[in-house]
Amino acid sequence: MELLSWNDFLKVDMRVGTVMEVHDFPEARNPAYKLIIDFGKEIGIRKTSAQITKRYKKEDLIGRQIIGVVNFPKKQIANFMSECLVIGAVDKDNDITLLNPDFKIENGLRIG
Repeated sequence: MELLSWNDFLKVDMRVGTVMEVHDFPEARNPAYKLIIDFGKEIGIRKTSAQITKRYKKEDLIGRQIIGVVNFPKKQIANFMSECLVIGAVDKDNDITLLNPDFKIENGLRIG
């Protein structure tokens, strides 16, 4: 494991966001959803895809707060441009459990 400096960690801009919309993503290579996430006034609305279809139903994700990295470069995934990365724990079967705050908090708050 490579150790990071404090300055390296500070470069990763992780924020709290709320999932506003969830759509199927049949064009993705692996089963995934398209997510529209509100990261608050400073960051705004971002979209991403997430391979979270094993554990989550679309209707269970609406209104759910998540943690996302908002300062990655945009990435083309099939016919969709991803603008952020949701954070989750990945088990040995590549099943992802999303990380989220214990309590409802303001969108856009920085993780650090």
